[in-house]
Amino acid sequence: MIDDPNAALLVVDVQKGFDDADYWGPRNNPGCEANIASLLALWQVKDRPIVFVRHDSTEVGSPLRPDNPGNAFKDMITGDPDVIVSKHTNSCFYGDPDLHRWLQDRRIKTLVLCGITTNHCCETTARMGGNLGYDVRFVIDATHTFDRGDMTADQLTHATATNLDGEFATIVTTKAVLDA
Repeated sequence: MIDDPNAALLVVDVQKGFDDADYWGPRNNPGCEANIASLLALWQVKDRPIVFVRHDSTEVGSPLRPDNPGNAFKDMITGDPDVIVSKHTNSCFYGDPDLHRWLQDRRIKTLVLCGITTNHCCETTARMGGNLGYDVRFVIDATHTFDRGDMTADQLTHATATNLDGEFATIVTTKAVLDA
């Protein structure tokens, strides 16, 4: 499934602030963090490129603000990544350092994307990555999101997978990546 030995694992916004159910509401996929930890462990063992992305919110009251403890990565995000990208927008490609430049400098063409939230920062990054010519593998069960309006988190995840697959990314599961 992932035959590119230089494929980068993009771990998007896996931050403690997303555990604030009072702020975000109900979520889906309780296995998300365990799946991310499995992917991260594989990438570390294989010594493949790892990118951690952190959302440094500028919104008043956000649990993801840099001055809030919720800005920190969750405990299962371990080890030293090759780079940490800090961003204020939904796309990891609009951060510091410049993700696209960093990937291009290393001739990385394949992105394996996981993180939070499925339909915001993960989907936006997948769309932009696809448009920039990357082979994006979107690990759907290594993402989670929250209910919004009249749509459940599971419905939003299904919509994201439907929108991305075959157009901007290939939808894969953690098991498929680990077994490859």
